[in-house]
Amino acid sequence: MRPSRRAAIATATAAALSAASTPSAAQRHRQVRTGFERLAQDGYSLLDGEKVGIVTNPTGITRDARHIVDVMHGDARVDLRAVFGPEHGFRGTAQAGGSEGRYDDPATGLPVYDTYLKSGRPLADIFTASGVDTVVFDIQDVGARFYTYIWTLYDCMEAAQLAGKRFVVLDRPNPVTGRAALGPVLHKEFATFVGRQPIAQAHGMTVAELARLFNGEFLTEPVPLETVPMSGWNRSDFYDASGLPWVPPSPNMPTPETALVYSGTCLFEGTNLSEGRGTTRPFELLGAEGVDRRWAAAANELALPGVRFREAYFAPTFSKFQGKTIGGVQVHVHDRAAFDPVRTGIALLVTAKTVWSGFAWRPDHWIDKLTGSARVRTMIDAGAGTDEVVAGWQEDLAAFRRMRRKYLHHR
Repeated sequence: MRPSRRAAIATATAAALSAASTPSAAQRHRQVRTGFERLAQDGYSLLDGEKVGIVTNPTGITRDARHIVDVMHGDARVDLRAVFGPEHGFRGTAQAGGSEGRYDDPATGLPVYDTYLKSGRPLADIFTASGVDTVVFDIQDVGARFYTYIWTLYDCMEAAQLAGKRFVVLDRPNPVTGRAALGPVLHKEFATFVGRQPIAQAHGMTVAELARLFNGEFLTEPVPLETVPMSGWNRSDFYDASGLPWVPPSPNMPTPETALVYSGTCLFEGTNLSEGRGTTRPFELLGAEGVDRRWAAAANELALPGVRFREAYFAPTFSKFQGKTIGGVQVHVHDRAAFDPVRTGIALLVTAKTVWSGFAWRPDHWIDKLTGSARVRTMIDAGAGTDEVVAGWQEDLAAFRRMRRKYLHHR
């Protein structure tokens, strides 16, 4: 790629990220009110007279760490009839790729229905059988296209439309800010549950903003939709500026720092390297048998903005290389405002393939589902460097950014 083109892309990316910074004193003392807090503050008037069901998981909590299902169940102003659990379940008892099934919640007696891997008419039939009039959604997202909760949102919106139900989305912060979208945009022929529709790999939106985009651009017929946005949240805010407690949205998303790198390093799920599952630092630790200090050295030579790499050795307790000590890198973000997670993920793929002869893609080409097309895989296999791979998605990304702009609520 010509230096001028590389410089233009780097400048545009830096400008997109520059609004995000370490929280100021004003940010630290600003109180973010979630969509649920605003709904409750208004006496649940939006749900008045409705039989309500809610799609949620352990992240659906108040700032004093009570679950909103427990709060709403105990409030006579809400006629809460059902709970709908996503991947990992409503109470969070299941690992990746699992759910809790159909049961009655011991704490409230409410019926809990399983939505995981259900969509279309089968999911619409569940909403119909539950007897609810309005379906509410309140789950903490992490800002990456392949994190499945946003597609649970999409599938539930589509099913609610088919079932003739009203849909309400309660907003929560994007923990990695609402910066400009980053990374490749999904091509429709690669659509799966880790990407139903053509959005960017790091979408830079909140769940309420995504719901508006889904309704306006992708659903065949729009659902009667209402969103309850947050107050006190700015697009440049990282999660620690919110003052809200962090609950891991899934077992391998323990901290907001995990979310910061996830939209890039989750790409290692599509390789034969460990993405750090089974360690205390999933998606920050990456490695495999036979990888040594050369990988960290090669990655550091790129001088990627906001991040450094440390030679690391670890033994996953489950998933890839369970119980084996392997070598690799730990990702250390030192300037999160300058850090580009997707570019970093690509750079790590390129350098891993360069320094380790054992590098391989998963045989099912899962990397294509994660990146949204075959382009990243085939370009890296052909010897393309980081800059060339990143340049390959800029046209699609610019088009998505233009579309996305119409649906942004927060500034």
